[in-house]
Amino acid sequence: MKFADELYEMYKNHLTGFEEDAIIIVEGILEDFSVSDVNTLIDSLSTHERYEMFALYLYESFKLKVAEEGIGTTRNEDDQQDPPKLLH
Repeated sequence: MKFADELYEMYKNHLTGFEEDAIIIVEGILEDFSVSDVNTLIDSLSTHERYEMFALYLYESFKLKVAEEGIGTTRNEDDQQDPPKLLH
C-alpha cells in the first residue's frame, strides 16, 4: 500500500524497533482522518490488499478474543466430561 510505504519513509528514523512505535504512529495519523479519508484509502487498495487488510483484522480480533477468554485457563468442552470408565 502506497500510503503505508510513505508513512514508513516519513517515520523510519524515529522507530526504535518496538511494536508500540507503529501503534502510536498509526493511532496518531488516524485521529486526524475523517471517515471519508479512510474510505478513500480503502477504495485505493487492490483486491489483494483489501484481502490482506481484512485477514489481518480478523486475525487480530481472534487473538484479542482468545486473550479475553483466557485461553489456557479454560478447557475444550469435550475435556469437561468425566473421564471414561475402564471396563475389565
